[in-house]
Amino acid sequence: MRRTRVTTLLSAAALALATAFVGPAGQAAHAAGTYQHGPDPTEGSIEAPRGPFDVAEDRVSSLVSGFGGGTIYYPTATDEGTFAAIAISPGYTASQSSIAWLGPRLASQGFVVFTIDTNSRYDQPGSRGDQLVAALDHLTQDSDVADRVDPERLGVAGHSMGGGGTLEAALENSDIDAAVPFAPWHTRKDFSGLSTPTFIIGGESDSVAPVRRHSEPFYESIPDSTDKAYMELERANHFFPNSPDTTTAKYTLSWFKLFLDEDERYAQFLCPAPDDSDIGEYRDTCPY
Repeated sequence: MRRTRVTTLLSAAALALATAFVGPAGQAAHAAGTYQHGPDPTEGSIEAPRGPFDVAEDRVSSLVSGFGGGTIYYPTATDEGTFAAIAISPGYTASQSSIAWLGPRLASQGFVVFTIDTNSRYDQPGSRGDQLVAALDHLTQDSDVADRVDPERLGVAGHSMGGGGTLEAALENSDIDAAVPFAPWHTRKDFSGLSTPTFIIGGESDSVAPVRRHSEPFYESIPDSTDKAYMELERANHFFPNSPDTTTAKYTLSWFKLFLDEDERYAQFLCPAPDDSDIGEYRDTCPY
């Protein structure tokens, strides 16, 4: 069952009591109804290539069941409690290397991030959605870093057909709490059953998955009762997620912080609509 984002703070007395029982500062924050990690964010901090946490990585074999292996990036801190998990799928014919830059970038801000390879480079969106879910299951249950992950806070992202798979995974699994499809491609256009907070990022000059036939119809089909946003990058082609991109990263980070960490400090970067020279169009259901 989907959790409701908590916005009421505990009283000082209740917080003190929670701290006494819970212990470390990071876990005491959990008792207060939030999962904040890191210092107060600024424009500079969300644009930085690396956040406040040191990051390590762990390779996962292609012999695992359900997907094609991948790389887990995770904060090395052991005094911050557990972290939300994000699985990311590449696009059609691509490998995890095409979206690998996002792994350490997001992990350094306080997430456990799993960039995956798919079973076949030709897998369609439905299969990629299933593989994202399988990757999250592996990450939370069987991986070497499972004890660092909060299995109740799960996100998915992906590029192209991986973006279509991201929409599929979020539609079919109510335990996914946030989704960010990049330049998503899918033959399906109706996602009216989607209740997961979803942030779609498209490219104005995308000729592979033109936004008028993919990203925009996807966004418009999601009900307005669902927290959602659509960002169109000016002059960007289909392959903008395949190299480090500050605009994509800063708002992806803010979306996951808000909806996975329930961290209201990041709402300022999403509501009202951001004024950024790289954004050609922005739609949302703000306030969140």
